[in-house]
Amino acid sequence: MKIITDEACTGYHSAGHPERPTRITRTTAHFRKQASLPIEWQAPGPCTDGQLLRAHTPHHLARLEQPIDFDGDTAYHEGIAGYARTSVGAALEALRLARSGEAVFSLMRPPGHHATRDQAMGFCYLNNVAIAVLEGLATGCKRVAVFDFDVHHGNGTEAILLNRQGAAFYSVHQSPCYPGTGLANSGHNCFNYPVPPYTPREQYRHRLQEAFEAMMAGKPELVAVSAGFDAYARDPLAQGTLEPEDFHWLGGLMRSMDTPVFSLLEGGYSTDLPELIHAYLAGLTGL
Repeated sequence: MKIITDEACTGYHSAGHPERPTRITRTTAHFRKQASLPIEWQAPGPCTDGQLLRAHTPHHLARLEQPIDFDGDTAYHEGIAGYARTSVGAALEALRLARSGEAVFSLMRPPGHHATRDQAMGFCYLNNVAIAVLEGLATGCKRVAVFDFDVHHGNGTEAILLNRQGAAFYSVHQSPCYPGTGLANSGHNCFNYPVPPYTPREQYRHRLQEAFEAMMAGKPELVAVSAGFDAYARDPLAQGTLEPEDFHWLGGLMRSMDTPVFSLLEGGYSTDLPELIHAYLAGLTGL
C-alpha cells in the first residue's frame, strides 16, 4: 500500500476549525508506528494550470490568491492556493500509481469534493477528485467513476462532472445535511443515494452496496474514491452510524473490483480518524 502525503500540508489552520492539521499528523504518526499494514510513502506529483482548468475557471484560480475568506467555513490562509495545488498533485500521483497497478491512498489536506468550478466551499479549494478524473479521461480512459462515501454530498464533484462524457458520479451521503444537495439524481451520469440521519448501520451498508453495484454495472475502467470518514458513529459533524468494521468492508468492496482504484481523503473529524483509515486500507489490501 502506498500512501501519498506531504507533511507541509499541515501548515495552515484556523483555531477551533474541524479541518485541522492533526487530521494528518495523527494519521501519519499512526501509520509510521504500526506494523500490521506494510506502507510505502510517496510524495505528491506536480500539477499544471492546464489540468486545473479542466475543472475550474481562470477566475477561480485567481480568487484563491486573494486574501479574503471564501465563506464562514472556508477561510483564506496565506499560501492556500499552493496547499490546494499540492493536494491536487497528490490526487494526480494517486491516479498515475493506480493505473500502474498500485494500491494507493492520498492522505492530504485540503480536501476537495465541495469545490465547484468557480467557488471554494466546505473546507475545499480545488476539486482534487474531479481534476484527477478529467485527467484520466484526457489521457486515454474511456469510463471513469467516482464513488463518494463522505457523509456530506460531493456537490462540487457532481457540478463539475455533470453530463461529462465518460464520467460517472455515485454518492452515498446523509440528508438533510450540509450542503443540502444530492437529494435526487442529476443529468445522465450523477447518481445520489441519500440516507437519513441515524440510519441503522445495516441499512446504511445496503445503500452503499446499492450504489457500488450500480457503479459496477457501468463497467468503469478506473474508479476514484472520495473517502470521507465522517459517516462514523462518533464523528462530531454529522449523524452517521458506521463503525470501523464498516470502513474495512468498504475497502473490501473496492478490492473486489477488477479495476484500478485510487482513494483520496475527504472528511472525517473524529479523533478516531487514523483507526478508521487503517480499517479501510486493511480492507483494500485484503488484511
